[in-house]
Amino acid sequence: MTDDLRTKARLLFDAAVIAADPAKAVRRGLSQAPLPPTTAHGKTHLIAIGKAAPAMLREALIALPDADTALAVTHHGNPAILETGEIVHAGHPVPDAAGARAATRVMDVLASATERDRVVALISGGGSALLPAPPSGVSLADKARLNDALLAAGLDIVQMNLVRQQVSLLKGGGFLRLAAPAKVYAYILSDVIGDDLRAIASGPTVSPIGTASDAIAILRAADIWDAVPASIRAHLERAQGIPPVSLPEATNTLVGSNRLSLDAMADRARQLGLKPRLVNDALTGDVAEATALILGDLTRQSEPSALLYGGETTVTLRGDGRGGRNQELALRVALGAKDIRAPWVFLSGGTDGRDGPTDAAGGLVDASTVARMKAAGVDAAALLANNDSYAALSAAGDLLMTAATGTNVADVQALLIAP
Repeated sequence: MTDDLRTKARLLFDAAVIAADPAKAVRRGLSQAPLPPTTAHGKTHLIAIGKAAPAMLREALIALPDADTALAVTHHGNPAILETGEIVHAGHPVPDAAGARAATRVMDVLASATERDRVVALISGGGSALLPAPPSGVSLADKARLNDALLAAGLDIVQMNLVRQQVSLLKGGGFLRLAAPAKVYAYILSDVIGDDLRAIASGPTVSPIGTASDAIAILRAADIWDAVPASIRAHLERAQGIPPVSLPEATNTLVGSNRLSLDAMADRARQLGLKPRLVNDALTGDVAEATALILGDLTRQSEPSALLYGGETTVTLRGDGRGGRNQELALRVALGAKDIRAPWVFLSGGTDGRDGPTDAAGGLVDASTVARMKAAGVDAAALLANNDSYAALSAAGDLLMTAATGTNVADVQALLIAP
């Protein structure tokens, strides 16, 4: 029974990934919001950023084969290739020198655009870290230290991106500032719950989420102001007194999201003879809080079902182990539900196929997970305390392993309960 549930849980995850296929998303977006023709002698610049960038660019080139620029910036390890166009790889989740070089390439293209040209931006999750473009006086190393501090503090994606926008020449409307007076058209695959376009890839084609003052307040409230490099603190303090500048308008079209993937999971569950119920399409906050919600649903459920969740939780780092938010969530559920006798399976996975700085997408656990860990000689609770969910799940054979999927619409979870 448990093996059958595990197989079905994986099929639901696969359905979520398929629904977020970036090529289909771009095709849908170009159909729903077609591009106007270029003016005489005008150029078309295709710039794709994010984990789904190569696939989005490939599809866009089918519709725009004569584009003057065709550039995709994606993460190291993405195996995608293009028949035409160029792929540049950069660091994620921590920005690196390759990303800084890619950012310079992108800024050069944008700055070259004229009023006759159009910039077509293809945006997906991960774009924020891939294009580090720090302002004058801030080094790439400083940006990396800032990113480390934001991740370790357990801030949600909107808070992190608000801060990042204030320390970047590309984020928070940077494409619009640099490309003006060219028209900008963006097709966006959302990895942000609620689909706030300002937060997806830190909003390069929309106005910023907040101000420098807001960024300072967030850093102070998270008690990491003093951990932020002095150059960034000085930049934010100087920027407090600068009034916001009105940005040129862009045409932004949302082409895919976490909710569409959850709907696909529900459809697949019905095909498999399960009774799906979407419990929460905004599962956010600390993994400990998310675990309590899921365990509560498990203990209250009295009939066979497939409970579905989607969102993006956060992890507060207290140790030096390896893992990610999906792996830690799965491990916490396994520990909390180890005494529940009815057959159950819980899957938590990132739709991009990567969870934190690991090669796993997440975890797939059941009522026997903790027993398998004990049999392997590991102390699951101790590993959890060290944020070492990867080691714990690996010992049980419960890592959710996929190749890079080429897309990203945040995380999905499935809790399957048998009679």
